[in-house]
Amino acid sequence: MNPDIIGWTASAILLATLCRQIVTQWKDKDAKGVSRWLFLGQMAASVGFIAYSWMLGNRVFIVTNSLILLTAVIGQIGLLMRRRESAG
Repeated sequence: MNPDIIGWTASAILLATLCRQIVTQWKDKDAKGVSRWLFLGQMAASVGFIAYSWMLGNRVFIVTNSLILLTAVIGQIGLLMRRRESAG
């Protein structure tokens, strides 16, 4: 069995979970239970993992961590928008 199949499958599961969390967050009108630090930490870790994966030449993790970084950016934007809406 090709190990990349396991890696891509695990990546798809993780990304589906993160996307579902973003949808849940967007539906929460005030987003009070969501920490800004969650997304900032996720972004910092993703950048580090992208660099590490690039040095190892691991495409599965380069793509996965790039998409995880994108979910963190989207989550952060959503959090800021919800908080602005609830404050105004």
